[in-house]
Parts: sequence; C-alpha cells; structure tokens
Amino acid sequence: MSLSVGILFFMSNYKHLIFIILETYFSHGKLLLTSEYFVLDGATALAIPTRLGQSLEVQDIDSSQDTIFWETYREGQLWLKLVLNYQSLEIVETNLPEAATFIQKVFKTLKDLKTEKLSGSQSYYLKSNVEFPENYGLGSSSTLMNNIASWAKVDAFTLNDLALGGSGYDIAVAQQSAPILYTRRGEQKEVKKVAFNPSFKDELIFVHLNRKQNSREGISMYRSLEKEPSLIDYFTHLTDEVVKCNDLEKFSLLMLEHEVKMSDFLKIEIIKEKYFKDLPVFAKSLGAWGGDFILTRKFRGYKNYFQHKEYHTIIDFENLIY
Repeated sequence: MSLSVGILFFMSNYKHLIFIILETYFSHGKLLLTSEYFVLDGATALAIPTRLGQSLEVQDIDSSQDTIFWETYREGQLWLKLVLNYQSLEIVETNLPEAATFIQKVFKTLKDLKTEKLSGSQSYYLKSNVEFPENYGLGSSSTLMNNIASWAKVDAFTLNDLALGGSGYDIAVAQQSAPILYTRRGEQKEVKKVAFNPSFKDELIFVHLNRKQNSREGISMYRSLEKEPSLIDYFTHLTDEVVKCNDLEKFSLLMLEHEVKMSDFLKIEIIKEKYFKDLPVFAKSLGAWGGDFILTRKFRGYKNYFQHKEYHTIIDFENLIY
C-alpha cells in the first residue's frame, strides 16, 4: 500500500463544490498458493501479491452536504457512480444499485467504527480504479477494504471482518506488499514476510479458467463439512515445505499432493481431472476451487495446448507476481 498527498483545486460538475486536497492509496492484489479454506481454521497459508491492484484517490470537498461522491473504474473505464449521504446512509443516486449497496455497507461499518472522517460535515470525492478484470479473483474487495481503511484510519482487518468476513489473508498481503505466511487463530493473526522467490519461477505460469467462483459460497460449503484437526497441521507443514522448496520436480509433487488432499476433503474432483486429463504436468487450483486461475508449469507446446482448449489467458509467473 502506498500513499501520496498533494493539493488540487478545481470545480466539479456539482455546483459550488470545491475539491481542496488529494490523497492517493494503492493496494496490491493477491493469490493464495496453499491452505485455501483451511486458513480459516488456523492452517498457515502462503499468499503472494500481484503486480495488479487497486488505487483510491480521495479529495476533500469544501461543502457541508455530508456527502460521498463515489466512482469506481475498472481498467480505466467507469463502472460505478454513487452519491451517498453518509449521515443518513441514503443512496441519493447510482447507476448500479447492487454494487452501491455494498459501498453503502462499508460506510455504515466505518461509521460504526467511529472514524473521524465521517464525524463532521465534510464531503468527499472518492475515485477507485481496479486494474484487473472482475473475474480474475485477485481481490477487488480486499484491496478496496485496505485502501478505505488506510484513508479512514481504522483497522483494515476489523473493517474487513465486519463488512465481508473471511480469514483476512488478503488484507495482510495488501498491507505487506510481499509474499507472506499467514496464520489466523480466532482474533489472533500472525503475518510473516517470506522470500518466496523460487529458482524455477521462469517455468511457472498462471492460466485463467474464466469460471469466476463465489468465495463466500465456497467458504459456506467448507464450513458445512466435518474436519479432523490433523488437517490443519497437515496443510501448515505442506506450506512450510513449499516455501523451502527449490526444486521444480519436488514443487510439482507438493502441488499435486495439496490438490489430492484438498480434493479428498472437499469431495470435489481435482482441476486436472476435470478439465486437463491429458496435461503432462501438475495443475494447482487457486482460491475458491473451480474458477479463477490455476498454477502450472511450462512444457513443450503449452501455449497451443491451453489455447486449443479455449484458455487464452496464460501469464508467466513474473509478469503477474509483484
């Protein structure tokens, strides 16, 4: 996350509103390499930041309207417009009611956390820009939570817990801007930066499945299953092995082992058997199972292989990871 401060004066489309200060925040997106789902119950997970993320520009407005003027851009294109009275929490105007309701919930949570930003009669213009497509699963919500929390000077984990839920690993990645080992046990969170920079990273690629999954539905499904406490230790140990691994063949075996163990628990077919039965290398699901990206490795003709199966988004490890 980065912050810069500058002064900017100009007139907006709204009469008599003068924008007087500009703050800019940025949070990197994330990918979870190990312990998906089980990170919710205390397993240590390896998570890494992506080059793509989300920025937030905030301009104070010389006005007593108690109003939030909000715009969200996706890859530079205007997506959401919202005018919100933050005292009454009334949506005055919007082009996307469902998305606006989420922003409304975030600001209600900010008021509950008693941020000074919303305690007076100041108005604000906030412009958020998401650098990646919505279906990439790189953390549209978590990067937004971290940026807003930074601006409002509230704890990002608390804001995320109240507004979204989840383990919070994505908030930790956004804050650290580095590979991390993340462990959460109840309210206790342990975040440790690690030098995950495998010598074989040039051989690793990400392939986008274009099957966006609902993380909250995945978590609900996971919660409904009975689990042995030993599985928490199992995935923590496997994560440690992945971090230490500096051999591509061993790494491939660890990824396969992770897939099989998770498949056995979730009772969901591993991604390789479902979509890539003839794939000559490993395929590791990332995030909510069944969508978003997979991690795999290069092999002779790999681009033709995936493109023939209509998977056209193939990204080298170094081109996606920060």
